[in-house]
Amino acid sequence: MTTGIRSPQADCDFSPLKEQLKIDLQKMIGEIEGSLEVLHNEDQCVLGRIETIKERLTLLESKAATFYLNCYLAPFTDKYADLSICIRHLSERRHGALIAVERREALDALIQPGTPIGASITYPLLESIFYPGNPLHDGAVLIRANEIVSAANVLPLSKAIIGERKLGTRHRAAIGLSERTDAIVLVVSEETGRSSFAYKGQLYPVISL
Repeated sequence: MTTGIRSPQADCDFSPLKEQLKIDLQKMIGEIEGSLEVLHNEDQCVLGRIETIKERLTLLESKAATFYLNCYLAPFTDKYADLSICIRHLSERRHGALIAVERREALDALIQPGTPIGASITYPLLESIFYPGNPLHDGAVLIRANEIVSAANVLPLSKAIIGERKLGTRHRAAIGLSERTDAIVLVVSEETGRSSFAYKGQLYPVISL
């Protein structure tokens, strides 16, 4: 770990997002309580309220995932802001991406190595790696502390099925590595532009990092 990286025990403090989560949760409680009142009124239907609650829960899940993602990344890299900008830009352009962030457990033994990079993390460099047509864009980037270690790496694929969806190779690779290590693996879908991260074998949508 390079000098300046906060220890894994550092407090997770992203106060604005945390406060917004509290507000949203309180609103959700109010919505559910309101639905219970509607349910007791035979002249009203609760189905519309339930659909609204489902939509808000999906957004709330994304906000919560964003908050915890920052918490998971911050002790291991000072460059999570660059990662945030990179993922947002790639998502907007629908450029597929796969970024493995090493934490406590070394990843070298589980990754088929690609092309060494050995450069400091910047979002323009990461975006250029995943630009369509770049020879390195199809594999995974390996991040260690504040460095882009390598690109075009091959990650182990998961056999997991998430819900009823058939996962693409990037998402299966993200989950596969997270099943075997404590790594955080960021992924952007080139089909939908949606961004998510894998952690401990689960995939979580994010709205931003």
